[in-house]
Amino acid sequence: MKNKVILFNPRSAHGKHRIPNSILQVGASIHGEFDYVLIDGNLEVDPWKSIERYLKTGEFNYFGCTVMPGPQLRQAIPFSKKIKELFPTVCIIWGGYFASNQYQVSLESGYVDYIVNGPGDNTFPELIKALEKNEKGGLILIKNLIYRDLNNQIVKTAVEALLDQDTLPKLPYDYLNSFYPVRNYLAKTFMGSKTLSYHSSMGCPFSCSFCAVVPIFNAKWKGMSAARIYEDVKYFKENYAIDAIEFHDNNFFTSKKRVLEFSELILNDNLSYWGEGRIDTINLYSDEDLKLMRKAGCKMIFLGAETGNDAVLKQMNKGGTQTGQMIKDFVLRMKHADIIPELSFVLGMPAKTEKEVYDQILWDINFIKEIKKINPNAEIIIYLFSPVPTEGSELYQQILEAGFTFPKHLEDWISPSWENFDLRKNPLTPWLKPYMIDTIKDFETVLNGYYPTVSDFRIRGSKRQLLRMLSSWRYQTGFYQYPYEIKVLQKLWKYRQPEIEGFYSE
Repeated sequence: MKNKVILFNPRSAHGKHRIPNSILQVGASIHGEFDYVLIDGNLEVDPWKSIERYLKTGEFNYFGCTVMPGPQLRQAIPFSKKIKELFPTVCIIWGGYFASNQYQVSLESGYVDYIVNGPGDNTFPELIKALEKNEKGGLILIKNLIYRDLNNQIVKTAVEALLDQDTLPKLPYDYLNSFYPVRNYLAKTFMGSKTLSYHSSMGCPFSCSFCAVVPIFNAKWKGMSAARIYEDVKYFKENYAIDAIEFHDNNFFTSKKRVLEFSELILNDNLSYWGEGRIDTINLYSDEDLKLMRKAGCKMIFLGAETGNDAVLKQMNKGGTQTGQMIKDFVLRMKHADIIPELSFVLGMPAKTEKEVYDQILWDINFIKEIKKINPNAEIIIYLFSPVPTEGSELYQQILEAGFTFPKHLEDWISPSWENFDLRKNPLTPWLKPYMIDTIKDFETVLNGYYPTVSDFRIRGSKRQLLRMLSSWRYQTGFYQYPYEIKVLQKLWKYRQPEIEGFYSE
């Protein structure tokens, strides 16, 4: 019977060091009901050969692919297109942020049949069952689904309430081990020699107007309990001797109660951990809470600072509570708590005039330098603003009025310029001029020379001193143009930017 499923995780920038939780979650939803295989494009020399080998057996009728913006599109798009050409009866189902946010161009490609819009724990198995019974008329009743109906019209079904994460089946790690040794995903990082990537919650309770999560989850969040997380942590500690955890939740620190309970549970396990959170959320934690987290192993927290300009924060719909002064006060608190704040800034927001755009960039550069003066250990990540289709927001309307448009054809997304757009390194926005981008990138080069990231543990000792010495006069005087001498050393020593390459050592 042709009801077997291929679940494919396309290659990403540093995915070979991350357990493919997305396809494992889908696998867990059909485990025991449908036969399925896992293909991780990060660990395959030629993943197409594996895909083709399975499809040639005639036993596989479904191809499920998780699709995040950026590098994953380089395999997701051509592979899906090739499958539809060579095996036209195979049903292609996409999930992930890109598919959900760019559903129209995906479905119009002609080779993506269905899109799981958000969590697929119920959606995916219900879709497979309906297709097996040829009950396409009932697809409208399946939540979190986007597809074309019999009249060729795009249909978005109702959004399902986020499920109780503790009731979901555990991810089939042992099954993954039959395809790829789990130990291969546990990499050396600045936090530990065997770092586990883990996802413990779904969604985010906020509605920032620049964030790709917002259109999918609509300011909703659900997390596993601390006890449930700890079950998996114990499993990996006992079976694989992990010593560090990266929580890749959109917002790990949403629930203070959960974070503190988890910190208590791992207090004596000699583990380090990293996660993503919001400044205005964690700022509500007491100094004692932060001390407990640090004692339990919290080394670094990734935080969206975005900008120190209160007016721009309001434009971003940054929750209404975060301010520039709060950012300054917070990084000082983190210094006292001995937790590294990893702050991301989004530069290049639209404004009424070209001068306003550039003035804001220069203002943010100076604000970043203020942050480093308050807490030199604060890590700085710089992104260029890349629009997301947050329909109905004032910012998105402003973006459209400025002349920005997304690609009209799916294949256009794998051009180098649009891939960099997804990495927030080349925005293709009409208001951001080349000299502005040069200013941002040159400052970033000087900043990374004067303050090399702590996560690249190869840049130590004399290397760090030389980089800092070469960058010092530029950083102090504000002359950032043409920093070729810094770039040469960074290229020679293969300097790693964590926002692109993660924390991992090769």
